Amino acid sequence: MSRPEYSPETLRRREAMSLLARCSVARLAQLLPDLPPHEILRMPEIGTVMIKGRAGGTGSPFNLGETTVTRASLRLPSGEVGHGYVQGRDKAHALRAAAIDALGQRDPAGIESRVLSPLRHEQDARKAAIAAEATATRVEFFTLARGEDQ
Repeated sequence: MSRPEYSPETLRRREAMSLLARCSVARLAQLLPDLPPHEILRMPEIGTVMIKGRAGGTGSPFNLGETTVTRASLRLPSGEVGHGYVQGRDKAHALRAAAIDALGQRDPAGIESRVLSPLRHEQDARKAAIAAEATATRVEFFTLARGEDQ
């Protein structure tokens, strides 16, 4: 099965939504203290989604379980529509993510430099710290061969 081709804009928004969903709402509030004027299209609402897994990452998909997700949609006065989906029950987080998504359509370079780039650097630093911790606890195993077994 071939994967669909996505436009660069779709890929950029997908990556941005992923960053916004993984950071804390407190951090988003620091990076964008005030929400822009907006019209709410979908009030933040809480629901569940099914998580699918694959055995070994490549096997047949199976239903792993459900997780709670909050989503919201809004429109800026200039017409851009933003969507926010976050894991958990934080309505403010979903609304702020939707606002940043909409602002990113109007001013991609500004949102990239003010919000997304700092989040990306923080996420990379967290990943590097986790990798360093895992490396520090790695154990190397080796086998000693006895002389008479040869």
